[in-house]
Amino acid sequence: MVKVVVIGGGAAGYFAALSCKEHYPDTEVTIVEKSSKVLSKVKVSGGGRCNVTNAERNVKVLASHYPRGEKPLRKLFGIFNTQDAIDWFENRGVALKTYENGQVFPESNQSQTIIDCLTREAEKLGVRTLLRWKLIEVVPLHPGFRIEFINHSPIICDNIIVATGGAKMSSFDWIVKLGHQIQPPVPSLFTFNMPDEEITTLMGVVMNPTLVRVQGTKLKAVGSLLVTHWGMSGPAILKLSAWGARVLEEFNYEFRIQVSWVNEINEGQVHWRLEQALPNMGIRFMKNVNPWKIPIRLWVFLLEKAGIGLETPWNQLGKKTRNKLINILTNDTYAVSGKTTFKEEFVTCGGVSLKSLNMSTMESRVCPGMYFAGEVIDIDGITGGFNFQAAWTTAFIAGKMIGKTE
Repeated sequence: MVKVVVIGGGAAGYFAALSCKEHYPDTEVTIVEKSSKVLSKVKVSGGGRCNVTNAERNVKVLASHYPRGEKPLRKLFGIFNTQDAIDWFENRGVALKTYENGQVFPESNQSQTIIDCLTREAEKLGVRTLLRWKLIEVVPLHPGFRIEFINHSPIICDNIIVATGGAKMSSFDWIVKLGHQIQPPVPSLFTFNMPDEEITTLMGVVMNPTLVRVQGTKLKAVGSLLVTHWGMSGPAILKLSAWGARVLEEFNYEFRIQVSWVNEINEGQVHWRLEQALPNMGIRFMKNVNPWKIPIRLWVFLLEKAGIGLETPWNQLGKKTRNKLINILTNDTYAVSGKTTFKEEFVTCGGVSLKSLNMSTMESRVCPGMYFAGEVIDIDGITGGFNFQAAWTTAFIAGKMIGKTE
């Protein structure tokens, strides 16, 4: 009997094990997990709701949501895409709901629903799970492998699927020893800390859309911005943190951002918009109304920051004051000092280099018979269900291809 060991009991690990067992029912599949719990990241994802995937169907558009891995994912999504993931869960009794922004959650709004589905399928298919089995090293036997553990006997197997997730560089030591290249892991999908900025007094304010840029770089992102008690969050900030993960790490998370609250950096366009709106503003005080539907608390804050009197009538707005207003709307600057993990989730960019893998099969180029799936690979997406989709896709393909020979 062919024996397959999946290293890692997270989303990718479970899905790879299930894919392997579904494609090759006679295979003996074992998941080994170093901790005392499986699927712990699924539990906390999406604020405990689990953003299973995204509803985007266009493969090219879907792949564009991945700062790292876009090109190979186009091909992989042709094999297992978002609709395939939705069908997989719904065919196993999980009711899903798609929201206007494309995010897909279980109808129950409970991540436990996804956990129960995966563990139930594993039990039904006869996938064995071993907890508190911490790996020391993997020894290739040509063919097969011997996996050494702390306080447990070695396991001899024919194939391995590595799904250990994003981690510290030291956790890749045994993978490096086998000859794989590693892109050093750094945080992705984080919020910006602004301990010295007064805008944090507006916690809870949301502006959509905004355009946010990182000074001194070409990094920019459009989307909703949420003011928090520690700084800024929301899709625009999270996109920046994902696309700029390595650059911002090089900055040691000390940098400045420029916010266009009106999603426009062309001051001429904003000036024109203001000219069009002024006849309708009349004698009303500037603090009470604005043409861009900026939340009043934020609007008052911006007026005060620009040094504009709150009870200035709109029809008395002078040229100099107008220019100040347009500048603050299009080029509002804030100092960032540090980062905070988004909710309880932790996503990294980095991992096993795509150069070390056959990205059609997920098999290692340097260690035949070993496959990789999920965040352990140097692939990551922005928020919105994209990271789970990459996990489902790479895991499905690894499980399917493990029994094929080229």
